[in-house]
Amino acid sequence: MTEPDPQDRTQRPETHEAAEESRPPDHVTGADTATDPADADSDDRAGGADDAGGAADDPRAAGSGEASTPAATDRVDRSVVVHDWLRMAATAALRLILIGITVTAVLWLIGQFWVGVLPIILALIVTTVLWPPVAWLRRHRVPSSLAAFIGLIVPFAIVGGLFASLAPSVVRQSADLFDQASQGLLELQRWAQGPPVNLRNEQVAELTDSVVGWAQSSSSQIASGVFTGVGAATSALVALVLVLVLTFFFLKDGPQFLPWIRRVAGRNAGRHLTEAGTRGWVTLSGFIRAQAMVSAFDAVLIGIGLVVLQVPLAFVLALLTFFGGFVPIVGAFAVGALAVLVALVGNGWGTALAVLVIIVVVQQVESNVLQPFLQGRTMQLHAGIILIAVASGGTLFGIMGAFLAVPVAAVAASVLRYGSEQIDLRTGELAPEDVTPLTPEGAEVNAQAARRSAVYRLKDHAVD
Repeated sequence: MTEPDPQDRTQRPETHEAAEESRPPDHVTGADTATDPADADSDDRAGGADDAGGAADDPRAAGSGEASTPAATDRVDRSVVVHDWLRMAATAALRLILIGITVTAVLWLIGQFWVGVLPIILALIVTTVLWPPVAWLRRHRVPSSLAAFIGLIVPFAIVGGLFASLAPSVVRQSADLFDQASQGLLELQRWAQGPPVNLRNEQVAELTDSVVGWAQSSSSQIASGVFTGVGAATSALVALVLVLVLTFFFLKDGPQFLPWIRRVAGRNAGRHLTEAGTRGWVTLSGFIRAQAMVSAFDAVLIGIGLVVLQVPLAFVLALLTFFGGFVPIVGAFAVGALAVLVALVGNGWGTALAVLVIIVVVQQVESNVLQPFLQGRTMQLHAGIILIAVASGGTLFGIMGAFLAVPVAAVAASVLRYGSEQIDLRTGELAPEDVTPLTPEGAEVNAQAARRSAVYRLKDHAVD
């Protein structure tokens, strides 16, 4: 048997390698798409074995039993999330503390300069009432100074003439009331001397002497109180004159205020201040109109009841009811008590009880039906907010603070609503056509806020 030539054995591998090199690639011949199913099954089994081995090597993956569990390198440590939350909470708390300090400082400054701040606020409120006729005069080419003078003098002349016309009847009926009060005291004394009280004349004399002795011993305190009252009356008179002067200048130069604000504050801030200030002005005017309607409702109905019951000073009490309605809570209570007292002295217990029932019914209808409806539409304030504002204002600044609490809260709420609208415009929740501006500057601010919404959306996407 002839053995193969060793040279031939060495040439076969070279020939095989040359054949391998000359074979075209698999992606040219399509060999990758013609894989044998048996080979594919073996590959799948091998891949499954590899996955099982990897799961066996990682105890957390084997224990979870979930294929979607993230790897250890993809998880975030809890301390990172907690630290982020604590940082946000600390930032919010610091901002709230700074806001609280600022509000406290502003209230403290207002309290320190209350003598000067009060006439300004009262003058603004009076100006909201007198501005419509003054604006009408100015539109009809009346000079601003003359229009302001007419608008200020005519209403006060009407009110003064009304009180002057009632003065004679007040004097006449007051004398009758004094006589009836004296008779009522004598009747009370005779009743006290009979059963079941059975007071003797000596006890009544001792009681009278004790009252006189207390008055004599407290004469210095009474005198100081009188002087204090005189000083308070003088201060009130000075404040009234200052309110009238400020009201005149507000009526005369009021339209120049907003342009001055825009010049001082700048273009962007001036636009915001113009729109916010105009909204506050409209809200304040709406409050005065709503309160005037409520007071007129009380005065008319209570006045009709007093006239029907023939209570002395009925017209005067009705007029006092109208003006007392502008002082929340205190005014209605004080005037109502005065009306019941006059009815008691003038007509007796039966008429006094009837007057009390009329006042309670009218004020309940006014406070529970009419006032929430009118003030809710004009000021858009919840009744709870109004109650809290009155209580806070009365605690901080007395009766005058209770009177000014509701309009101040209404103006502050209008400013907050304006800020909320600007935020919604920037977030894209509102469009400029969804908001009704009160000034041309407000329309420009709304358009600018809508254009900036794209910037905030980019920031939002960057944070996400």
